[in-house]
Amino acid sequence: MDLGFTEEQEMLRKTARDFLTNECPKSLVREMVEDEKGYTPELWRKMAELGWMGLAFPEECDGMGMSFLDLVVLLEEMGRACLPGPFFSTVVLGGFTILDAGNEEQKKEFLPKIANGDLILTLALTEPSARYDAASISVEATPEKDDFLISGTKLFVPDANIADYMVCVARTRDGATPEEGITLFLVDAKNPGVTTTLLKTIAGDKQCEVIFDNVRVPKSNMLGEPDKGWPVVERIIQKATVALCAQMIGGAQAALEMSVAYAKERVQFGRPIGSFQAIQHYCANMVTDVDGSRFITYEAAWKVSEGLPATMEVSMAKAWVSEAYRRVTLLGHQIHGGIGFCMDHDMPLYFKRAKAAEPTFGDADWHREIVARELGL
Repeated sequence: MDLGFTEEQEMLRKTARDFLTNECPKSLVREMVEDEKGYTPELWRKMAELGWMGLAFPEECDGMGMSFLDLVVLLEEMGRACLPGPFFSTVVLGGFTILDAGNEEQKKEFLPKIANGDLILTLALTEPSARYDAASISVEATPEKDDFLISGTKLFVPDANIADYMVCVARTRDGATPEEGITLFLVDAKNPGVTTTLLKTIAGDKQCEVIFDNVRVPKSNMLGEPDKGWPVVERIIQKATVALCAQMIGGAQAALEMSVAYAKERVQFGRPIGSFQAIQHYCANMVTDVDGSRFITYEAAWKVSEGLPATMEVSMAKAWVSEAYRRVTLLGHQIHGGIGFCMDHDMPLYFKRAKAAEPTFGDADWHREIVARELGL
């Protein structure tokens, strides 16, 4: 049983680590936390030149034709580097939705622009209830001649403040079940009636409130079939959940390595603190959490990449990794002591990202419920 990367994946991982080490130092990360846009066009352009935006898009759409599993390898390195910017929202939330539900004309229009770094997208899914089920969707899209009028409020929309387009999940009619009557629309973020407000968050990520006030969208901007958009949303949430787990693993790995290195160097009572049993056990628990997170996430990623049923595996991964990342960063703070709580130290960057990622796409308890349901309980 080979649990390692392929030669191509290892090359991708090494290239990504070398690039991000040079181009995304922690000084840039801290700068982007305070910056309203949260990214630099220069770094964005360099990533596009490497082909990262189109990594998992088909070659006919200017992509590289690689797999979702390959993208997960890249996302882990991005999490390790605390990469700021709209890569996740553009590629995973926006691009994959178009790839899944868009018609050929929409794919040819939007995917090459994403792959070349010319468009920023996001997904306007969650509403003030902050839930990830169909019953929470109350934003309405009302037909009017050849258009739809969209009204309502979306909350925690990532990078909406810099997005060119948003994929809006809206209710077009009431159905027998909450899943019926949901439709996806590509909304130009500059359309009249779109109001975006940047929210203050623990990690400095660019979450937004987006208000749609009778925003006119042509029917040609509908993604997929009318009233049948929820299965698409479920597939995108599944991919996004695995992608987020990959980023969390990268961050946890960095926190682990930082803590082990500090435990070897920091001397107290005439010896390295890593020689004390309590610190040794902290590090042992951290590496167990990191490796366990990686194995469970890559199992889910492989199944999603192969198009296999993966509901249980994805929820198992998110339930475990959400809490494991938090545990790892908390133990990292314990090992570092007071210095780890200084804002110019790297550890707070990872801890804040761990806390921000916990509820995203469902917290651990949400996903435990899904696992229990899959078990027939």
